[in-house]
Amino acid sequence: MNNGYLELPITSRHTLAMSHLPDIHRDPFDQILVAQAESEGFLLITADDLVARYSGPVRRV
Repeated sequence: MNNGYLELPITSRHTLAMSHLPDIHRDPFDQILVAQAESEGFLLITADDLVARYSGPVRRV
């Protein structure tokens, strides 16, 4: 089924971007989402209060 979404692979650039993130959230999956948003210039929309504490392209809904 083609829903118009493209997959974003996790790259070494994303994992390296995780290293500068403050220690707000202990979940590596959530950290990689923040790092991807920063690296790719995307806005990360979240309902997670901890993820929303990251600066940059993260917005709480």
